[in-house]
Amino acid sequence: MGERFNAAEWLLDRHLLDGRGDRVAVEWTGGTLTYEALAGMSRRAGAHLRALDVREEERVALVANDEPGWIAYFLGAMRIGAVPVPLSTMLTAGELGWIVDDARARVVVVSGAYAPSLDEMRAKAADLERAVVLDDTPAESAVEVHRWADAPDGTDLAPARTTGDSPGFWLYTSGTTGSPKGAMHRHVDLQATADTYARTVLEIRPDDRCYSVAKLFFAYGLGNSLTFPLSVGATAVLNPAPPTPASVADLVTTYRPTLFFAVPGFYAALCDAGLPADTFASVRRAVSAGEAMPAPLHERVRDRFGLDVLDGIGTTEALHIFLSNQPGTARPGTSGIAVAGYEVKLVDDEGRDVTEPDVPGNLHVQGESVTTGYWCRTEATRNALIGPWLRTGDVYTRTADGFYQFLGRSSDVIKQGGIWVSPAEVETALVAHADVLEAAVVGSRDADGLEVVVAFVVARAGATLDLDELQAHCRSRMAAFKRPREIHVVDALPKTATGKVKRFELRDSLATG
Repeated sequence: MGERFNAAEWLLDRHLLDGRGDRVAVEWTGGTLTYEALAGMSRRAGAHLRALDVREEERVALVANDEPGWIAYFLGAMRIGAVPVPLSTMLTAGELGWIVDDARARVVVVSGAYAPSLDEMRAKAADLERAVVLDDTPAESAVEVHRWADAPDGTDLAPARTTGDSPGFWLYTSGTTGSPKGAMHRHVDLQATADTYARTVLEIRPDDRCYSVAKLFFAYGLGNSLTFPLSVGATAVLNPAPPTPASVADLVTTYRPTLFFAVPGFYAALCDAGLPADTFASVRRAVSAGEAMPAPLHERVRDRFGLDVLDGIGTTEALHIFLSNQPGTARPGTSGIAVAGYEVKLVDDEGRDVTEPDVPGNLHVQGESVTTGYWCRTEATRNALIGPWLRTGDVYTRTADGFYQFLGRSSDVIKQGGIWVSPAEVETALVAHADVLEAAVVGSRDADGLEVVVAFVVARAGATLDLDELQAHCRSRMAAFKRPREIHVVDALPKTATGKVKRFELRDSLATG
């Protein structure tokens, strides 16, 4: 058995032992919590789960807004050796029930807003027996309902006898290409992301204040709002409500975070919202992930707010960002370079390493935070993991000086006129148009059955897009074989909870339109 390690103990208890218990750990519209208070709340949550007969390595589903109770039960579960499974609050009750059933969770923790969905979840989840509701919202359900107020005292709750390799938590993939899969992570994986990205790219400090538009329930937000601030005794600023440009601007000017995290689509919306130029004056590092940020959008954010966004890429399977632009050397239109602590490489379709610059290859990564595999998905695990290497499914090129540029998902790259076309390159050209807010490009089939490039665009507020002008714009910026054969103006692009465009829905709309 390896050396004892418990992520909850590492993130909370050591701050108390080092005399930092009075520092503010969490701040939100309902008030503040010190590290001492959050640690006590987490122990109590762990004691509550144990009282509900949750056993070591058993899964606990978590369907909650970004609030202190989310952190308390996530870390409380890990403290007792159980496995928290955060789920997207954007899913339907039926979708949540499917995942709860897949994880075989007997207990689910919910914010009051999701209590009315318990019976519908139970209809899909055969093992679900009990629920903890984080507030006093009425909840009549066939599921046995408990409240935070019922939680016993957990002052003396000792951490379970876990090691770094012990099962820690699961994160379900967003399911853009089929049913969601549970990526299994260990206790040590949280520390691994803090020791790599947070330390070397963010250069996080105890006086930092972290605010993430991306929610806690997926990998990007989990690092931004939990792992990173708690790893150094900094403060997490939580927003339980769905984010809008106006509400985020108000929160940023009120709570003055120093580290700000969002996805490209939200940065575009911020630029389009007419916000004051000094809205983000408190921010020393701005980060983007979820999808590659087009260079024109990077420049728009920089010109509008003075933010030199650090764009990067991470995956649920790798837990957080492993390729990133670095402070002072950000190169718009790229995902930057490998984060210290990770190795990346490009591999061709025959499995050979791609070493020449500017040659497309499939992106592989290895590092301490990579998943051990997918729960009960042997074939998917074998396809994704090659020894220590994770096959990300992304296609990239690498410049002569080591910067990685995203071309698209391996399933999204288009062959038009017999020549490969990068969706990301076409999207970048479209977003460079002054009236385009967002763009997504997919492959479709014409009347002759040949693959063609089709674009979907969203107009900026108050703008009307002229398709002939937009095609002329494309002609001036890319070769004929890359240009979209069709352009569709839409009100919004369909996206997953992590901000990734659901390209399969766009392709389906063409097939049924």
